[in-house]
Amino acid sequence: MNVLLIIVIAIVVILFFSNVRIVPQATQYVTEFLGKYKSTWDAGIHVKVPFIERIAKKITLKEQVLDSPPQPVITKDNVTMQIDTVVYFRIFDACLYTYGVVNPINALENLTATTLRNIVGEMELDGTLTSRDTINSKMTAILDEATDQWGIKVTRVELKNIIPPAEIQNAMEKQMKAERDRRETLLQAEGHKAAAITRAEGDKQAMILAAEGERDARIARAEGEAKAIYLSKKAEADGLIALKEAGVDSAVLELKKYEALVNMANGTAAKLIIPTDAVNTVTNNAVFSETTGLGDTTKPKE
Repeated sequence: MNVLLIIVIAIVVILFFSNVRIVPQATQYVTEFLGKYKSTWDAGIHVKVPFIERIAKKITLKEQVLDSPPQPVITKDNVTMQIDTVVYFRIFDACLYTYGVVNPINALENLTATTLRNIVGEMELDGTLTSRDTINSKMTAILDEATDQWGIKVTRVELKNIIPPAEIQNAMEKQMKAERDRRETLLQAEGHKAAAITRAEGDKQAMILAAEGERDARIARAEGEAKAIYLSKKAEADGLIALKEAGVDSAVLELKKYEALVNMANGTAAKLIIPTDAVNTVTNNAVFSETTGLGDTTKPKE
């Protein structure tokens, strides 16, 4: 009797521990009772009823990545290209994920391909290449709404790669090269234009400065000459004023006239013609006769 009890107890203990399940963090277990959904186990320790209760599916709640292979897509202008998409999703309802669709990942992949074809089919090639953000946002909204009944939350969709046909790629490369050449030519032309303008401005400034310098020099020379003439005339005026203030007589004035004639004779002239009245006046002056010793002055001086 005791042996039988021990055996029963041992069997019970073995069955208990064999039906203890530990659910990890960020994971849920879907359990069925006699083939019918019973409950969803969250993280922690759980015990299932042996033989009549089973774990139907183990589901992770972490965000997952679905990297689909490149899909052939035809644009609005009839260009076939290969587009590779990446879908980020997570499971928010384990029951819907288990019983909502037969193969949720395969269903999500096919839905992504058809949605991509529908969106790109309404766009032209250039719009497809330049509207990745628009395509991503539209696909995210459509996929998230469609997969709610599967317990899937689509968080983000990215176009991983867009591969146009080879001839389109060659045409795009030629277009890009032509655009780069055009920009280079434009930049060179603008550089030459700026250099020419700078040189012209420099020449203009140099000419202006040279003209201003010549003008200032002429003004300085003119002012110097005017000042010299002014000082010369002022000196003569001062001399006359001094003679007048000294009260000189007519004899001194006549002598000054003679000195002026002598100064004229000391120049480059070969002959000097003296008026008769001037000679007679000087001859009658005793100071002149005693100083020069000249006799008859009626003949011209050689």
